[in-house]
Amino acid sequence: MIVVKVLLYSEGKNSFSKSGVGQALNHQIEALGENDVEVTLNKEDSYDLVHINTIGIKSYEMLKEAKKLNKPVIFHTHTTYEDFRGSIKGSYFLSPIIKFWAKKLYNAADYLISPSEYTKNLIKSKYLEEDKEIRVISNGVNTKKFKKSEELKKKFLDEYKNIYDIKKPLIITAGLPFERKGIRDFVEIVNKCSDYQFLWFGSSSVKSMLPKRIQDIIENPPKNLIFPGYVEKDILIGAFSAAKAFLFTTYEENEGIVVLETFSAELPLVVRDIPVYNDWIEDGKSCFKAKDNEEFCKKIKNIVENKVENLDDIIKNAHNVACERDLKIIGAKYKKYYEDVLNNFK
Repeated sequence: MIVVKVLLYSEGKNSFSKSGVGQALNHQIEALGENDVEVTLNKEDSYDLVHINTIGIKSYEMLKEAKKLNKPVIFHTHTTYEDFRGSIKGSYFLSPIIKFWAKKLYNAADYLISPSEYTKNLIKSKYLEEDKEIRVISNGVNTKKFKKSEELKKKFLDEYKNIYDIKKPLIITAGLPFERKGIRDFVEIVNKCSDYQFLWFGSSSVKSMLPKRIQDIIENPPKNLIFPGYVEKDILIGAFSAAKAFLFTTYEENEGIVVLETFSAELPLVVRDIPVYNDWIEDGKSCFKAKDNEEFCKKIKNIVENKVENLDDIIKNAHNVACERDLKIIGAKYKKYYEDVLNNFK
């Protein structure tokens, strides 16, 4: 048995702590801990291999440093041109630069991990100059922690029912309020579904980095939409437990950790029908897929009004998907891949 010590490297950990990449790093630490893999975040420590999550200049320097030491370099392909567009101010202008750096680093790495088959195929077709193995490993979810809780539901409603004016059926979403996440469509759906209360959870610290049209939405939302900002995990789980559905209008994802959290919390998911979900979640079996805002509204209404005959089966199937991606299982996959890398690295 190979003893593995992995350096998990992410530059700007504080800046990205509330982003998907930051959450993925936390999941890696937890998943590896569940499988007795020794982890360090300090590049000055000794390590057997480095697993890099970001594509900045410091990440490139980390790659070169590891190669000088003849240590295997694994890059996690969280960042793509397609995923970056429609995020912060200037993202459409900056996205070609993001693509340049992603291509440079992904091609320089010894090994790659993608969180989904969709991202793997995207990287292979648009980023790699020559064929390279890409291992698909989900970002995962802690199904024991992120689960439906009557206690946290009651606590959430007792503390926040008046603050968030929850007098109507509750629909929630979570994520950074980017245009790419479908925030403008979300607002249109909110306006069409005036009988429901909507909450969009996600860090408000990025607001100044967003285009003015998105800032205006956050500062002047419809009456039945509130942006609570970033909240502690117990509050979020309480909201998941109190809500009728999770609405995810995103146009582009590399996997979508909130999808797994929704499944784990046994909350019905209404998601945009985009390619990343084609091979692992199915409309009418584990989720509800929509192609436009009219369809989003219709599917939300059917859930709230109990017009879905097999809803319990759909929720159960979705929960099984989350359980297959529990962090303990994901950590075992990382461990096996690290061992394969160390066995084959020359």
